[in-house]
Amino acid sequence: MYNYISGKLVVKSPTYAVIDVAGIGYEVHIPLSTYAKIGDKESCLLHTHFYVKEDAQLLYGFIEKPEKDLFLLLISISGIGPSTGLAFLSSLSAAEIKQAIQSDDVATIQSVKGVGAKTAQRVIIELKDKVSKLEIEGAEVAAVAGMTSDDQRNKQEALEALMQLGFSKPMADRSLKTIMKKHGAGLSVEQLIKLALKN
Repeated sequence: MYNYISGKLVVKSPTYAVIDVAGIGYEVHIPLSTYAKIGDKESCLLHTHFYVKEDAQLLYGFIEKPEKDLFLLLISISGIGPSTGLAFLSSLSAAEIKQAIQSDDVATIQSVKGVGAKTAQRVIIELKDKVSKLEIEGAEVAAVAGMTSDDQRNKQEALEALMQLGFSKPMADRSLKTIMKKHGAGLSVEQLIKLALKN
């Protein structure tokens, strides 16, 4: 029904924004990725999805259209509603979600709050072909660098090990990305952990 909304940004919070359009304030639910990209803008345009259920009519907005397209694909999966769809785009970037789906990375998908193993597998099976058609900036970085699905699995295993050793997830993830960019593809889980511990 509503393709996009453009107007003055009256309220901005990590979970919603209020956009003033001709004196009417529209409350739009947003993911953290959109919150970060809005920044300090006085006005903005959000690509929207109007969601209707028995007890509510809700508007969801995204600063970039590929995020909206990915959100719509996610909520088309049985067991994933709009709240979980927003959780995906708040926990992971659109590029990370696409990469995880294409590389059968169940652990990354399952890391999203409210997503169990069966749902994660369903997301990968049902969306693998569909996400390949989405043009998401940064999603092909791994492929360009020669990173395979094995490299992605090794990175995930190393990430989990580093977290058990006391690293925060953002710190461990950042360290592993730096290592893989510097040393290239083909590193084992053990090599990734050792290099991360040296940094």
